Amino acid sequence: MEKKAPTRREAFELLKKYNNSESLIKHALAVEAVMVHFAELLGEEDIEKWGIIGLVHDLDYEMYPEEHCKRTEEILEEENWPEDYIRAIMSHGWKICTDVEPIETMEKVLYTVDELTGLINATALMRPTGISDMKVKSVKKKWKDKSFAAGVNREIIAEGAEILGMDLNQVITETIEGMKKVAEEIGLK
Repeated sequence: MEKKAPTRREAFELLKKYNNSESLIKHALAVEAVMVHFAELLGEEDIEKWGIIGLVHDLDYEMYPEEHCKRTEEILEEENWPEDYIRAIMSHGWKICTDVEPIETMEKVLYTVDELTGLINATALMRPTGISDMKVKSVKKKWKDKSFAAGVNREIIAEGAEILGMDLNQVITETIEGMKKVAEEIGLK
């Protein structure tokens, strides 16, 4: 059977099949928006593909947190998803739960922004204006406070920016911009 690229609708239905948590759905929407933003910024041709990969990157996390990424790989193979989609999704768990190194630009972006969206989200929730007028300095201030959003792995974000060949401040700025586009859906307006 030939593998075909999923539509955004199919990807979202699959996400909802395996995730009921509102916070995980919002995280998926945030990462999707940031991936689309970076695809546009970098002049990539298949913007929808970038978004879909961002949308389903944590597909198995709610049901199988101890087998994160491994179950996603199985689910997407059963769903007959293309290998490059699966590989990109697997790469976001590099050094954490997979040994799939991010090689393609799309993979490097996903690896970098997954954790960063969590830090930005937490920072925005502390601000009276949410994400609407957020600047890099607000995020960097919270970055230094290791007890703030303690689950966010700042080393992964920094390493991701480095392998992307982008300045960390630029990565933060662009991630904020991507998240602003879905601020209402993710509860940050």
